[in-house]
Amino acid sequence: MESLAINQVVSCKLPINLIPQDFMFRPRREVGFGSLWRGSIRSNGFLRVLKKEGGGGGYGGVFGGSKDEDRDSNAEENEKGIFLGMERDGSGSVIGLNLGSHHSEISGGTEVINSHEVTAIDMEEEYEEIEEDIFKTKVTYNVVFVTAEAAPYSKTGGLGDVCGSLPIALARRGHRVMVVSPRYLNGTHSEKNFSGACDLNQCIMVFCFGGAQEVAFFHEYRDGVDWVFVDHPSYHRPGNPYGDSHGCFGDNQFRFTLLCHAACEAPLVLPLGGCTYGEKCLFLVNDWHAGLVPVLLASKYRPFGVYREARSILVIHNLAHQGVEPAASYKNLGLAPEWYGALGWVFPPWARTHALDPGEAVNILKGAVVTADRLLTVSEGYSWEITTVDGGYGLHDLLSNRKSVLNGITNGIDVVEWDPSLDEHIASHYTADDLSGKVQCKISLQKELGLPVRPEVPLIGFIGRLDYQKGIDLIRLATPELMQDDVQFVMLGSGDPQYEDWMRTAESDYTDKFRGWVGFNVPISHRITAGCDILLMPSRFEPCGLNQLYAMRYGTIPVVHATGGLRDTVQNFNPYAEQVSGEEGTGWLFSPLTKESMVGAVKTAILTYREHKESWEGLMRRGMKRDFTWESAAKQYEQVFEWAFIDPPYC
Repeated sequence: MESLAINQVVSCKLPINLIPQDFMFRPRREVGFGSLWRGSIRSNGFLRVLKKEGGGGGYGGVFGGSKDEDRDSNAEENEKGIFLGMERDGSGSVIGLNLGSHHSEISGGTEVINSHEVTAIDMEEEYEEIEEDIFKTKVTYNVVFVTAEAAPYSKTGGLGDVCGSLPIALARRGHRVMVVSPRYLNGTHSEKNFSGACDLNQCIMVFCFGGAQEVAFFHEYRDGVDWVFVDHPSYHRPGNPYGDSHGCFGDNQFRFTLLCHAACEAPLVLPLGGCTYGEKCLFLVNDWHAGLVPVLLASKYRPFGVYREARSILVIHNLAHQGVEPAASYKNLGLAPEWYGALGWVFPPWARTHALDPGEAVNILKGAVVTADRLLTVSEGYSWEITTVDGGYGLHDLLSNRKSVLNGITNGIDVVEWDPSLDEHIASHYTADDLSGKVQCKISLQKELGLPVRPEVPLIGFIGRLDYQKGIDLIRLATPELMQDDVQFVMLGSGDPQYEDWMRTAESDYTDKFRGWVGFNVPISHRITAGCDILLMPSRFEPCGLNQLYAMRYGTIPVVHATGGLRDTVQNFNPYAEQVSGEEGTGWLFSPLTKESMVGAVKTAILTYREHKESWEGLMRRGMKRDFTWESAAKQYEQVFEWAFIDPPYC
């Protein structure tokens, strides 16, 4: 992948001026931004919906729905004093909601409505519980996250954590936020995560893969966020969001193409809380699974005057996965033929299957890179690494060309779930001011794992996938040398079968020193994080990394490879630095990525643990006091939102 070649960079400003003849009057359940209404007219370049087929309300007065019904049902709440009033631009498009007083029932010629069926008094009580400065923001936006996973509904890694926490932080700061993700039903207990989502009885038809595909929407309003789930039979199968025990699903391109089309329609057709999000949205598209969204905005909507004031930001969590499929699959994506160049991709000769193979393919992430208004990564270090040959996976030239709109923002963590003073999974609670409970967590972990109970022995931990990216091969090579020292080592993870087998063998070879837990268990991950003294993360690349943040929060000292988000978040401890006075450093960074370099850093940490207790406690306390909250990250995202709207749409 590192040597993938770029075929061409095509200008996004393509001359698309053909409107389908049947566009103005389409039957119900057809594809498109006016698909659920009988007719449309053009006003100032926008398509304005006149009438929903079948009459009736449900849209809170936004597009001619029944306002009286909404007013009657919310009369009691309206008297209590807080409303969400609709804000429109010059064309009449809904661009946002504003807080207003009950003394004014009309805002901009439109009746003020209550949103999400939350009473005013409930909202006031919730606001009082949150610090006032959280709500201080200059401008509010209608933000639409598009993602393949969002915790707690679905999660396989950091992507799920980000899209489960950042939307809540942005909503707390006053933005209107929607998250669009598939409704996965896999026949396990995890289906209960969707039990709070209600069917909106809103089906649409999207045209892709040679026909009309019907999708439905489910909705849950939680923590100030509209969680919208796209429902389709392709999301109902055993396994995780991407595959099962046999590997990746063969129809992932189809499944995530549906997600992108549905996500583009959702702000236009879903009357959440009584009104739609409207056309002036900010789409945050996450990784290749959502990568068609900016392409669709540029090719399917803006040529017809829709979403001309919307913006899109591509958030890259892992550039190694790009959604590359054979070139013949382009016709299935629901895009005009003239937009092929935006996604077109050519493999270098050495990567082709045979001499006559032209190597042509479509790369969905490439399409997002060349059409999104701005680009983000999940750490500053990773935003630089992806512009290099080693870290760019064939997209480094394109990303370098767009460096002026490329930024990195370090992920936050859920400081409620990961709080050593409250964590229900650990044996004893502790804080930065009172560390006495941590040794009790260590003793409890040693007992649980069947290790000799020796609180004075350095306990090293690893939590993560067992694959090449995470540097498991280096740990495997270094284990014999590390086990010669008086230490204990525990690993939690699953992945490559050869590494799973090695963990089992190592446990037998080093009975009193090594434990390997094959699989993943949330309570165990909390207990390892709290009970260990050192967390080892020799990742080859790490866009952000969360385990080192959890470790520092729990007073566990990270020893990490100096790459990506690890280099950004772990401050190297140097006891000989001038004016250090115990005030700097939260762990150890090592580079280059070799066994010798890693073992040297681990031994330095072990020596500090044994012989410099005061310095060790300083490391623990500084890490526990670091600010890695999502509120801090949300403020940085707002700055990028502002930049995105300064310039006209990129495509």
